[in-house]
Amino acid sequence: MQTWNKKFSEDCSVILIGMAGAGKSTLAPLLAERLGWEDMDTDSVIEGYYGRPLQGIVDHLGVKEFRRAEEYIVSGIGVFRMVISTGGSVVYGPKAMERLKLLGPVIYLRISGETCMNRVGGGENRGLAITPGQTLEDLYTERVPLYEQYADFAVDTDLCSPDECVNKIHDWLKSKEISEVKDK
Repeated sequence: MQTWNKKFSEDCSVILIGMAGAGKSTLAPLLAERLGWEDMDTDSVIEGYYGRPLQGIVDHLGVKEFRRAEEYIVSGIGVFRMVISTGGSVVYGPKAMERLKLLGPVIYLRISGETCMNRVGGGENRGLAITPGQTLEDLYTERVPLYEQYADFAVDTDLCSPDECVNKIHDWLKSKEISEVKDK
C-alpha cells in the first residue's frame, strides 16, 4: 500500500478498487451521497461504449483483449467530484491505474478469499475477466498484490456494514483534506 501524500479536496475523485463481491457498486453511491458528489461505474461506461452487457463483451473479446479495452477506456476518464467504482480487472492496466491515481485517492475494498467465493460463487454473468481454466480462487490470489500495490487506503468490507465502511473511508478522506486558513 502506498502513502497518499496529496490533499483531498473538491478537485479530486475517489476511486474504489477490489474483487468482485467486495462492495464497490454498493459503497460508491453511499460514499458519493455522503460527499455530496456523483458516482460512476467504469463497467457501465464500458458497457455503454460497446452497447452490450459486460459478460457479453468479455465473451466476445476474450480476457486479454477485454483488459486492453478496459485500460484504454478507463485511462481516458477525466472527472472530478466523482466516486468511481472500477471493474475488478482494472488493476491489470498500468495506464488506467496511473490515470485513476491522478484523479484522486485509490481505496481498496478488501475482502477475504472465503468471502469472495461465498459472494461471487461461480461468477456467472458478473463480467469476470477470468481466463479459461482459472478458478476464482486463482484470480483472487493473482489480484490481491495488485490491489495492495495501487491502494492508498484499504477497508475490510467483509468485517463491517456498508455504513461503517463509508464512515471509515470518509474519516480517512477528511484526515487528508486541505485545511483552509482563514484570515482574521
